[in-house]
Amino acid sequence: MSTGALLDEDLFNSMLKVAKKNGRKIYVPSGAIVGLDNIKSASLESISEVTLTTRKPPKSLEGAPYIKRKGINLSSLKEPCVLYEGSAKEAVKLFPQNINVAASLSLASIGPERTRVIIIADPNIENIIHEIHVKGEFGEIYTKTINKPSPSNPKTSYIAALSAIATLRKISGNIIIGT
Repeated sequence: MSTGALLDEDLFNSMLKVAKKNGRKIYVPSGAIVGLDNIKSASLESISEVTLTTRKPPKSLEGAPYIKRKGINLSSLKEPCVLYEGSAKEAVKLFPQNINVAASLSLASIGPERTRVIIIADPNIENIIHEIHVKGEFGEIYTKTINKPSPSNPKTSYIAALSAIATLRKISGNIIIGT
């Protein structure tokens, strides 16, 4: 489920080489976002822009390398605070347990360097919100997902675990719905 690891080019290429050599596939669940089917379809033509805006309760971001390095006191936030704006590749390095959706989105679209990510700590919310905006020759896609944090790990969304189960069912099932 830590799809952010796939943004390491050496690891990705090594895994792909082994999969090809052994006639295997690597399955990447959608995780906590919706719309990857359409985004994969859109990527068959030109996509000009992909932006992921993620809002999380401050406690969901505790322990992230970026938070530690900057010495940010998340418990003192009274209003939403933009913590990061930049590429998906960098976001995954700075928030490795918090933003795997950026990796999945970038792999399905225009790549980790061109996929833009905005991370907001918002003390006024309890859920994790992911908004995706994609523009290209096909038109535009805008999605908004509001997820409950996982009871056992508030850094991730509960639906991310359900996504893994759905992917396993897809692999073993006889009918595949969606792209």
